Amino acid sequence: MTTLYDFTATTLDGREQPLSAYAGKVVLVVNTASECGFTPQYEGLELLWRDFGPDGLVVLGFPCDQFGGQEPGTEEEIADFCSRNYGVTFPMFEKVDVNGPGAHPLWTWLRQERSGIMGDAVKWNFTKFLVGRDGRVIRRFAPKTAPAQLAGSIESALAHGDEHADAG
Repeated sequence: MTTLYDFTATTLDGREQPLSAYAGKVVLVVNTASECGFTPQYEGLELLWRDFGPDGLVVLGFPCDQFGGQEPGTEEEIADFCSRNYGVTFPMFEKVDVNGPGAHPLWTWLRQERSGIMGDAVKWNFTKFLVGRDGRVIRRFAPKTAPAQLAGSIESALAHGDEHADAG
């Protein structure tokens, strides 16, 4: 069975990062953008990372320019924007496609694991996937779902250890 830990992604600074480095953690995977109406969610994502990180949560940001060209910057510009405007310290990765034939394999898998309102396609920036300590997708959240609204699901996933929490 495929899990989050079977994938590798490239960080904003160009390093290949095996996602197996996050084994045993609860992981929130988010497609992000710097010029989106939901961009202020960076602040809430950073708060989740700071509040729940000590308990085992990792937030992973994946910039994406597939929705309205809302992530036009280079990796260096994205890193600077996130740090300067939102104090982002959680791991960020290079720009990826989340839909279509060029989609990053991680995103193809995430979409297959938890379909959304438009089938398996990611609808817009700031779609969020909560992954349990076992590397399996627990739940998918719509872009409009504010990070603070995820706290209960994150707490539940952290409390469940290696068990697969709510299948919702």
